[in-house]
Amino acid sequence: MATVKHLFDALPPDRRRRLAELAREVTLPRATRVFEEGRRADRFWIIRSGQVTLDQHVPGRRAVVVETLGRDEVLGWSWLFPPHIWHLGARTVGPVEALEFDAGLVRALCEDDPVLGRAVYRYVAETVAERLHLTRTRLLDLYGPQGSGEEAGGDDV
Repeated sequence: MATVKHLFDALPPDRRRRLAELAREVTLPRATRVFEEGRRADRFWIIRSGQVTLDQHVPGRRAVVVETLGRDEVLGWSWLFPPHIWHLGARTVGPVEALEFDAGLVRALCEDDPVLGRAVYRYVAETVAERLHLTRTRLLDLYGPQGSGEEAGGDDV
C-alpha cells in the first residue's frame, strides 16, 4: 500500500503548522495503559520513539495483542469517527515519547479548514485500510490452508 508514513507529511505544507500548534509532547512510562477498548476516544498520538501494543479484549482470557506500533505511527483513529469509542486497547512496551492531540480540537480544526480536514481524514482512512490489510494477511497465514497467498494479489474487500 502506498500510504504516507507520517501524518504531517500527508498535510499540505501550509497546514502543518496549524495542526502542530495543537500538539503536546508527552512521555509515557513502560507498561502504561494508554486507553481501554470501549471507552471514549478523546485523544490520539503520533509516536516519536518507543512502541505501543494494540490489544483486544477476549472474554475469559487476557487481552490479545493484535498489532505493535512504533516511530512516526499514529496511535488511535477511533477519535475521528462517531461514536468516538476505542475499538482496541493500548499499552506501552517501554518508555514512549509522543505528540498528543486533543481529538475535539483536531476535529474542530478539520471542520474549520476543509483542505486540512480532507488530508487528515484521508491519511487516517489509508492507515486503517493498511492495518486491516496486514491483519487479514496475518489471519490467512495463521488459519488459511496454504498461507496468505500474498503473491497472488488481493482484493479491496
